[in-house]
Amino acid sequence: MSLYGVMRTGVSGMNAQSNKLSTVSDNIANVNTVGYKRASTEFSSLILKSGSGNYDSGAVETTVRYAITDPGNLQFTTSTTDLAVQGNGFFVVQDTNGNNFLTRAGSFVPDSSGNLVNTAGFQLMGYNIQNGATPNVSANGFGGLQVVNVNQMALQASPSTTATVAANLDPSAAVVGTPAAAAGPTNYTSKTSMVTYDNIGNAVTLDVYAAKTGANTWDVEVYDPSGAALTSGPSAATTFTFDVSAAGKGALAAASPTSLSVAVPGGSTLNIDLSAMTQVASSFDFKATVDGNAPSAVDKVNIDDKGVVTAVLKNGTELPSFQIALATVPSPDHLTPEVGNVYSPNLDSGNVQVGLAGQGGLGTIQSGALEDSNVDLADELTSMIEAQRGFTANSKSFQTGADLLDVVVNLKR
Repeated sequence: MSLYGVMRTGVSGMNAQSNKLSTVSDNIANVNTVGYKRASTEFSSLILKSGSGNYDSGAVETTVRYAITDPGNLQFTTSTTDLAVQGNGFFVVQDTNGNNFLTRAGSFVPDSSGNLVNTAGFQLMGYNIQNGATPNVSANGFGGLQVVNVNQMALQASPSTTATVAANLDPSAAVVGTPAAAAGPTNYTSKTSMVTYDNIGNAVTLDVYAAKTGANTWDVEVYDPSGAALTSGPSAATTFTFDVSAAGKGALAAASPTSLSVAVPGGSTLNIDLSAMTQVASSFDFKATVDGNAPSAVDKVNIDDKGVVTAVLKNGTELPSFQIALATVPSPDHLTPEVGNVYSPNLDSGNVQVGLAGQGGLGTIQSGALEDSNVDLADELTSMIEAQRGFTANSKSFQTGADLLDVVVNLKR
C-alpha cells in the first residue's frame, strides 16, 4: 500500500464531502424558493485491483441528483395569477431570447405589456383560444405556443353574432292579425327589447315584436329603434307554430322555423336561436343571452383548473383568451437545472411532451397557490453534520498519511 495512495484517498473523501456540503448549502439557501427541487449528493466507491498480499486504496466519486418529481406543499395566496401544478407536469416558460424551459415556479404577474412573467423573468406560454379557437397542441414540441397576455382583449369591441332566447308566448292572448299583417310597432301582442353591439362596440337596442295571428301561430319580427324591420337572410321566416298535443306540450312544431337572422345596424349578422321558445299556459316571458361586448379594460383575470385564462372586463364581460400548456418528460429527475429555477431536457430525461392540464397523465392547475420548496430543513441540517464529520475524518486520514511519510523521510537522517 502506498502512503501517497492513502493521502490521495483522503483528498478524494474530502472533495466528496465538500460536494455534499455544497448541495446542502444550496438546499438550505433555497428552503423558501417557490418550486425549488432539492439536490442531493450520492457517493460511489472507486476500487483499484489489488493483489492478495497488499491493498491499494482507491477513491470515492459523487453524483448529484435532483428530487424533481417530489412535490412541495401548496401555499395559498390572494393572487389569481399565482399558479401551482397538482400532479405531473411543468409550466412551459420562455426567456427573452425565445428559448423554452420547464418550471414548477408559478409566481406569475403581468408585466407592463400584460405578459405573465415569474420572479425570474420567464414568460408563461399557452395556446391562443380567443374567439373560440381550439388549442393547436403539438404533442412533441413547443409549436403553436404563445406568451400568455392578459391585456390583449382590453378595450377591444366584439360585434354581436349570436343570441340564445328562452321565451314563452301566452296562449290565452287574443288574435291581433293575420300572417299578412306582420308583427311590428303597430301590430303586436307582446313586445320586448335586447341589447346588441355593433362592430365598434356601440350598444344597439333591438325591439322584438310578437303578434298572435291564429291558433298556435305567431309572427315574430325584429326592428331597430328607428322602426325599420331587420329580419333578413335565408332564415327570415317569421311565422312560428306550436305543437300543443300531448307529445308536443307547447313546444315549437316540427315544421316551424327555430331561428331568425337579422343584420345589426353597423354590425354583423345576428343569429337568434328561438328553438327553446314555447307556448304554455303562462304569461309572456322573454330572456335573451347575447354575445359581443363594448370596449372595456381588464378588471381581473381568472384561471380554472384546465388552465383557461379568462379576462374579466370592467363591464362584466368574460373573455377566454389563452389556455396554459403543461409539459413533461419521460424521466423528470434527469432534467438539467438552469439559472432561474427552470429545467431543460437532455438525452437522459427524454424528449418534451406537451399537452393540456388534466389530459394525458398531466396534473391540474391550481390558481391562487404556489408550490413550496421540497427541502426539509431538519434533514439538511442532519446531512450537514454528517458531511462535516466525514470531512474531518478524511482530513485525519490525510494527516496520518502525511505523518507516516515524514517518519519514512526521517529514517534517512
